[in-house]
Amino acid sequence: HGPSLYDGAVSRLPVVIIGAGAAGLMAAISSARAGAATQLLDRRRKVGAKILMSGGTRCNVTNQAVSERDFNASSSPFVRNVLKQFSPEQARAFFAEVGVELKLEPTGKYFPVSDSATDVLAGLLRSVDAERVELHRESLVTGVERYETGLVVRTSTGSFPAAAVVIATGGLSYPETGSDGIGYRIAAQLGHSIVRTSAALTPLIASPALHASLSGLSVNAELRVVSRTKTVATRSGSLLFTHTGYSGPVALDISRHWERTSWEDPDVEIRGSFGQGRSRDEVGEYVLSEAGRAPRRHVANLLAEFVPIRLADILMHSSGVEPGTMLATLGRDARLRLIRNLTDFRLPVQCVAGYGKAEVTAGGVPLGEVVARSMASKVVDGVYFAGEILDVDGYIGGYNFQWAWSSGWVAGAAAARHALAIQPPDAGP
Repeated sequence: HGPSLYDGAVSRLPVVIIGAGAAGLMAAISSARAGAATQLLDRRRKVGAKILMSGGTRCNVTNQAVSERDFNASSSPFVRNVLKQFSPEQARAFFAEVGVELKLEPTGKYFPVSDSATDVLAGLLRSVDAERVELHRESLVTGVERYETGLVVRTSTGSFPAAAVVIATGGLSYPETGSDGIGYRIAAQLGHSIVRTSAALTPLIASPALHASLSGLSVNAELRVVSRTKTVATRSGSLLFTHTGYSGPVALDISRHWERTSWEDPDVEIRGSFGQGRSRDEVGEYVLSEAGRAPRRHVANLLAEFVPIRLADILMHSSGVEPGTMLATLGRDARLRLIRNLTDFRLPVQCVAGYGKAEVTAGGVPLGEVVARSMASKVVDGVYFAGEILDVDGYIGGYNFQWAWSSGWVAGAAAARHALAIQPPDAGP
């Protein structure tokens, strides 16, 4: 607490938003449309860097269907509440309004018709200008201080008094875009606790021995994180073998679960099933039926129904099955090993690629310390949160951008209501 920030002035203090990424831009637009004077601060000269690089520079804006089940969060009802207040349908309508036409792809993902993330950022910045948001670039925030009548945001370029502050600084992913964790430090200084962070949606690093012959190969797989014989998480999708390990949507989706489980269990494993949706028993029954139907059929030929030949060779070698083996000569033990490897193959993992390759950060400000209907801090009056800084991370598919749009919209509107409700001295009723 400290002296009044008004110093006899009768003008209202603005909403100040820290971070001009996806969530911050949306919060600024929402705040301004709700009638509040709005200032948007960013440490970089070129804002929205993560928008520009996302989706292979195409920007997966949202998904046809988004629910709380598409996120990792301590409170599913919290996420559901926020998504309900600004839905994917509303997000699509918003982008249409700001001149960004979207197209639906067969995967359920929405991209700009132009396939250019530049157009998405341009639409947001046009709206920021149209709503007369003050955008302060190259303004590095160093802290937020509480006063009796408001807040002050301290930056490298000066101080910004505020009636409300929205912290939308992102997390630690893609540090070259400006993500340096400052939001976590500000939240902690204001009295918030921080759920330990980790990289999410990041490749997995493994020993090169297995991957020398598989680099560049893509296959549909189900990956399981297994800790002390229990399955912690399961994801399905396309798996890409790389020269350093594994990538592709399913590897990125499962990475946060492996990383966070490894904190408690250094022996955590990732198991892969290449059974194309069939269980181990179903695969076993199929192999037996094929052995009866076509005993002279080569094992490699049968495996090719499930996986590319390069991976089939690895599975056969790991099962002790010689090249050229026919189903009729495949012994029971070898058959069982082969079926187990096809449906429960251990993929050695050393670590995750880390924040440098991560699309999002897991952990952050706990949802229990934030009000879902407004994104307001329960710890400090007038402080709001939006986007990646919160303990919410989505899977691949446009879900993290939808979280940014939804939480940013809710936080900006609520911060504006808070600012407009504060009557400056001598301003009248």
